[in-house]
Amino acid sequence: MSTQTANAAASKHESMFDAVLARLDVAANLMNLSEDVKTVLKNPIKQVKVSLPVMMDNGKIQVYEGYRVVHSMAIGPSKGGIRYAMDVNQDEVMALAAWMSFKCAVANLPYGGAKGGIKCDPRAMSVGELERLSRAYAKSMKDVFGVNRDIPAPDMGTSGREMAWILDEFNKVTGEDSPGVITGKPIAIGGSLGRDAATGRGVMVNTLAALKKMGLDPKKVSAVVQGFGNVGSHAARLLSEQGIKIVGIGDHTASFYNENGIDIKAALEFAAKNKNTLKGFTGATEIPSNQLLISKCDVLVPAALQNVINVDNASKIQAKLIVEGANGPTMPDADAILNEKKIICVPDILANSGGVTVSYFEWVQNKAGYYWTEDEVNTKHDHKMEIAFESVWNNAERFKTSMRIAAYITALQKIEQAVKLKGAY
Repeated sequence: MSTQTANAAASKHESMFDAVLARLDVAANLMNLSEDVKTVLKNPIKQVKVSLPVMMDNGKIQVYEGYRVVHSMAIGPSKGGIRYAMDVNQDEVMALAAWMSFKCAVANLPYGGAKGGIKCDPRAMSVGELERLSRAYAKSMKDVFGVNRDIPAPDMGTSGREMAWILDEFNKVTGEDSPGVITGKPIAIGGSLGRDAATGRGVMVNTLAALKKMGLDPKKVSAVVQGFGNVGSHAARLLSEQGIKIVGIGDHTASFYNENGIDIKAALEFAAKNKNTLKGFTGATEIPSNQLLISKCDVLVPAALQNVINVDNASKIQAKLIVEGANGPTMPDADAILNEKKIICVPDILANSGGVTVSYFEWVQNKAGYYWTEDEVNTKHDHKMEIAFESVWNNAERFKTSMRIAAYITALQKIEQAVKLKGAY
C-alpha cells in the first residue's frame, strides 16, 4: 500500500486511533514488520474509564469522565500526559497513547506509551474545583500509576500545579513517597530544571537539524508559530534566539503577522500581562486566524491543536518546512498534498518529543535523588534530539518515504525488537 493510499484511507476514518493505525500500516508494510507485533500494537494493553464526583463551589456535585489508556509497555513503564479539555474522549486518548509509544521509541527512551484525560473545561473552574477534580482522578488511578508502572505528566489544560496535587494525593492514598511517579512537577518538589521549555526546545533543535539538511541558513529564514501556549511561546523564543525571523504568531484569541519580524520578547511580556493571551498585541498586524498557517514563511510550526492542517488548507501552505509542535496537527489526507508539494514535515512524534525526553531526565533524577543543572539538562536533551532526528532522516532516505512514515519505522524497529526479545505470552 502506498503512502497516498493509506492517507486516503485514513482520511475516511472519523477515529483518531484509526488514523494512527493507517499510518502504522504504511510503515509496517515498508519495513516488513512482523504481523504478530503489528497485531499487538493495534490493541492498547489497558483502557480505564472512571467517573469522578466533585463538590463544586456552589455546593452541588458534578460528575466528570476520566480516562487513562496504556498502549504499550514493551520497552518499559508507560509514559504520557494528562489533559483537561472538553473534547477528551476514549478514542482521542487511545490515539495519543499510541503516539506516545512511538514518540518514546523514536527518542530512544526506556518507556512505553500512555495518555490520560478528564472531560472538563478548566478555564470555567475555580482553583478549588480543579484541585478536588485532580485529587479525585489521582485516587481513582492509584492502581494504574506507579513509578515503575505508569508515569503521567502535564498536557493540554494542565501544568505543574495539577501534577503537584496528583502526586500528593497518590502518595497519600498509597502510603508511598515517590516523586518519580509524576513528571513535569514544580522544581520545589522534585521537578527538573529545563522541563518547562523542553518541548519548545525540541522543536528548535529539530528545526535547526532540518534546515541544515536543507542547506538553509537559520539567519536567513522566517517562521510562523501557531499557538502561544507553553510549546509555541518557548519555540518562538528559542527559534528567535537562533536568528530565525518570526513573522507570524497566534493563539486562540488572535493571530498576527509582520513580514519584518515580530519582537518575541515583547509578545511574551504582553501575553504575561494579558492572562497569557495575545489579543490586543500591537507589535504586528492582526490577521484572520485561518490565514496564519498559509502565511508566507520558510518554516511553519503548528503548536496548538490537532487536525489544523487539512485537505482545505494544505495546498495553500507556503512554508518549505513544517515542524509539528502539537500532537496530530496534520490530518492524514493532508499528508499526501504536503508530500506532493515537497514540503518537508518533521512529525510530532519526533519534533515534540523534547518534553518526554526531559520528563525521562526528571524521572532519572528522582530515582537517583541527585539533580542536574539546567545546562546539563539542555545539553543532554539536545544530544538526544539530534540522534533521534538523524535516525529518522536516515530511514526516510533508506525507505524512500516521508519523515512521518520514517519516524514510525524508527519507532517500530525498536518496539519490534523488544516484543520479540521478551517472547510470546
